[in-house]
Amino acid sequence: MGRVTLQTVADHVGVSRMTVSNAFSKPGQLSAALRQRILAAADELGYVGPDPAGRALARGTSGAVGILLTDSVTYAFTDEVATGFLGAIADELSPTGVALTLLSTTSSDDIVPARDVPLDGAVVYSCDTGSAALAWLMRRGLPLVFVDQAPAPGITSVNVDDRGGAAAAAAHLVGLGHHRIDIVNKNMAGPYGVVLEADADLDVDHNVSRQRMLGWLDELGHAGIKPSVVHQPQSSADDAYAAALLLLAQDDPPTALLCFSDVMANGVVRAAESLGLRVPEDLSVVGFDDSPLASRMRPTLTTVRQPVAEKGHTAAAALTTLIERAKSETAKSRARHFVLPTELIVRESTAPPRRGLKKS
Repeated sequence: MGRVTLQTVADHVGVSRMTVSNAFSKPGQLSAALRQRILAAADELGYVGPDPAGRALARGTSGAVGILLTDSVTYAFTDEVATGFLGAIADELSPTGVALTLLSTTSSDDIVPARDVPLDGAVVYSCDTGSAALAWLMRRGLPLVFVDQAPAPGITSVNVDDRGGAAAAAAHLVGLGHHRIDIVNKNMAGPYGVVLEADADLDVDHNVSRQRMLGWLDELGHAGIKPSVVHQPQSSADDAYAAALLLLAQDDPPTALLCFSDVMANGVVRAAESLGLRVPEDLSVVGFDDSPLASRMRPTLTTVRQPVAEKGHTAAAALTTLIERAKSETAKSRARHFVLPTELIVRESTAPPRRGLKKS
């Protein structure tokens, strides 16, 4: 038998091509018995259904939504917070049958994913606002949901209370009696790898980093504490390790460190141990996220819990609503801004300061 087509199946069953097409794309227009006869015949003949590209063109949708990340696509599979977020999005989209496409910010001369990949909408997740890929999504006029981005006019966004969570972390250390508290932060704008006086007016281009910095400074300022900060370009344990060594080498080193993430807190703990310091006896450490890593660490990590799964479900549900409204010429989409709560989780990595760290 040659190439099996819609007409092949139609001739085999004794119905029209349109009826066979409806069996795949508009099952509600056929009786259950007739649709089952057609699908059984298609299976017997080895016909897999109408071409997906053709079906998408006919109905005006691609059946896929994108996720844009500034970091490499590999980050989506290695960072536990990112994997939890993406898993929640996939779970929310599963009943809709919509596919999830990870968009890389890299491109070639021929292919720019954010420009060329067929999409019905996209989630922009913790992305550089100057990204060319983001600019392409905006130019395409697709329904968009910003996550961990600064809210923008006319665009639905989902954030967590980063500022409030960071303030709670700083207040916890102040309440324990710490007076020398420094910060390890992520900042794509730099400057990197130098000890600076923490300042809310520093050029912090990453929205989450800036909100957490503001929260830390809110509480530390109220307590009369002027922290130092080291910014690093990535939220990696190795970057945090190097940052902690710089902060702990100061003439008046900190007795506590506030970290952008649990991953960075892990690097800080490693750096302290390499210097012969004990956590929390010599140095208290606080992370952010409450990722699975926080409970695996020894000592277990005091951190700020963000609702990662709820953030993913909220973003996916909001995008689904926007896409459905975009199909209607009369329905207008109203941008919404969701702010999800955070919670301080106190574990073993924080304690009252027992002694100041003195350089020998």
